[in-house]
Amino acid sequence: MLIERTSNEVIIRLPSYVDTEGLQRLVDYLSYKEATSKSKAKQSDVDQLAKEVKKGWWSKNRSRFIK
Repeated sequence: MLIERTSNEVIIRLPSYVDTEGLQRLVDYLSYKEATSKSKAKQSDVDQLAKEVKKGWWSKNRSRFIK
């Protein structure tokens, strides 16, 4: 593995035999970190939003699961 920092990016080079499934999980995590890096949201705000979204989803989809 080789990690190189340039003036505007970090480059990570891995051998081609590295497990792509695990690598994809890492890339997803790094994308999340990049997307949320400037967020000022508190964890409690995120938890509340997630709860509201799940509740709304369940209200719309309940009939698909409970007959």
